[in-house]
Amino acid sequence: MNLHLTRTAAGLAAPITISVAVAVGIGANLFYRHHSRTLLESARVTAVGRGEVIREALEHQMLEKDRGLILQMVSGFGQRDDIESLEILDHRGEVRYSTDQDMVGKVLSVESQTCQSCHQTPPPATSTTQVLETPERALLRVVVPLENQEACYACHDPAQGINGLLILDSDVGELRASMKRDLRWMVAGSATLAFLLVGAVAGIVQIAVLRRLRRFETAARRIADGDLDQRVPAAGSDTISWLGGEFNRMADSVTGLVREVRHQRERLETVINGIDDGIVVMDPGRRIVAANTSFLERTGHTRDEVLGCGCSEVAESTCSTTECPTLACLATGEHQVRICSRRDGTGVDRWEEVHSSPIRGSGGEIVQVVEVWRDISERRGAEARLAESHRLASLGMLASGFSHELNTPLATVLTCVEAILREVRVQDDDESAAHRIDQTATVARDQVLRCKGITQHFLRLSQGQTSPGEVVDLGAVVGSVTRLVGPTALAKGVRVQPSPIPSNLRVRANESDLQHALINLLLNSIQACGSEGVVAIQVEEGDSIRVRVEDDGCGIPAEELNRIFEPFVSLRQGGTGLGLFLALNFVRLWGGDIHVQSTQGSGSVFEISLPRIEDPGPEESSR
Repeated sequence: MNLHLTRTAAGLAAPITISVAVAVGIGANLFYRHHSRTLLESARVTAVGRGEVIREALEHQMLEKDRGLILQMVSGFGQRDDIESLEILDHRGEVRYSTDQDMVGKVLSVESQTCQSCHQTPPPATSTTQVLETPERALLRVVVPLENQEACYACHDPAQGINGLLILDSDVGELRASMKRDLRWMVAGSATLAFLLVGAVAGIVQIAVLRRLRRFETAARRIADGDLDQRVPAAGSDTISWLGGEFNRMADSVTGLVREVRHQRERLETVINGIDDGIVVMDPGRRIVAANTSFLERTGHTRDEVLGCGCSEVAESTCSTTECPTLACLATGEHQVRICSRRDGTGVDRWEEVHSSPIRGSGGEIVQVVEVWRDISERRGAEARLAESHRLASLGMLASGFSHELNTPLATVLTCVEAILREVRVQDDDESAAHRIDQTATVARDQVLRCKGITQHFLRLSQGQTSPGEVVDLGAVVGSVTRLVGPTALAKGVRVQPSPIPSNLRVRANESDLQHALINLLLNSIQACGSEGVVAIQVEEGDSIRVRVEDDGCGIPAEELNRIFEPFVSLRQGGTGLGLFLALNFVRLWGGDIHVQSTQGSGSVFEISLPRIEDPGPEESSR
């Protein structure tokens, strides 16, 4: 029998046994009391009847005044086995006759112990019989009053109510012994009855309750072992049958939930096993609790081989305690990512990106860690190819920019050289011609110097270097740029009108970069204008210095305004789309920006803003 059922049986047997024992004990005690009272009452009735008979016999002899016969009668009664003693007292309490001659002549006081056994109760409640308990035995005392009748007036005062008392003591020890024997038999019978009752109740409980409860135990155990169709018999209309029905309904519900959980678990395992990434779950000791098929394929082990093993034993070729993401996750409680390499079964090196995430319990403690192994070999290859493509694209853009930047000054130099040749061919000692040749040669020299600066700039770009910063006089830069674009504007029929520039306006930038940005803006504005167009240059002071280049050309369509600074985006035929892109990068490199406002058909306004330098140091001013 199951230990729980044994305890249940013991729990039922104990109160039943106690209840039966108490009930039988109470019944036996009540029966014993009633039986004792009945026997004692019978003895009392017998003793009282005997006392009345003796009283009548003695009264007759007293009337005859035959004392000798009275003595013989008293002595004769005293020799009987059922009479312990017989005494006759007069109205003063003096013993006149007694079976014990030593008592004759003694006066019994009402205050004596033997008398108080009757006189301690009020007279109306005083009984004529009383059981006296002595150290040796128990006595039944019958007190019979000797009434003063008319026939007795000759010897007794008529005023007396009684002439004396007849005291008859009978030994009730045998009666008590009989009662004790009856009690013993009653106790033995009650114990036997209680035992039989307990046995009967135990049998009934065993058959009607425990045996049926064992069916619940068996069904529950089989359901726990996986037999989800196990049920208990529920036929009948008693409580246990009702309980069986409820148990079966509960089992149906639990069975449905277990089957649903199994189904969901199988689906989850199918999904997890279908993932290409390796997934492994570990406890805080880094022992493997679960793993999917992809992880097992990576390690070359079976599921039974890895469960319960440490991760360092299973993936020792890829596991490193110095870079272990799980150890870092356990130490910090945060998600960790590591990249490691491994060699697959074909001997090819593979790269894995390992993510470790904590699983926390109800108290916030980390109870498990989930590792996800993602093969990034193809991604790393693609990244390498993308980096190479990016490098080639950068070199291509660099080459395009280099050619674009050199074409402009070289075209200007060519124009200037051609002008010099024309002037030399027609030179007639005219001083104005010499002046024009000087100006043209100066422009050519500046353009050659600009080409030198451009080559140095692109050399720094190819080496990943930034342009060194310097303090630049903005007025000088604007004047130089105006001269550089002058021949191009003249050939196009466009006037370039610079506004007066305040002195001592300085910014921190690279002079060639700033010239490059302004030249690109001016050339774009000149090319956007038609014949007799105007390009204005203004410089404004404030929290920053703003250089405005405004033209009255064709303008820019609204849908193109957000794209004009992107590389290789050009709005004119033959353009490279790199001028504005490089200009914006140059300006932003020194903390500035370029803003544009344009209306198609009404011209455009480009504004370069740069931080102002108030008082440059001596070293910076001398540059």
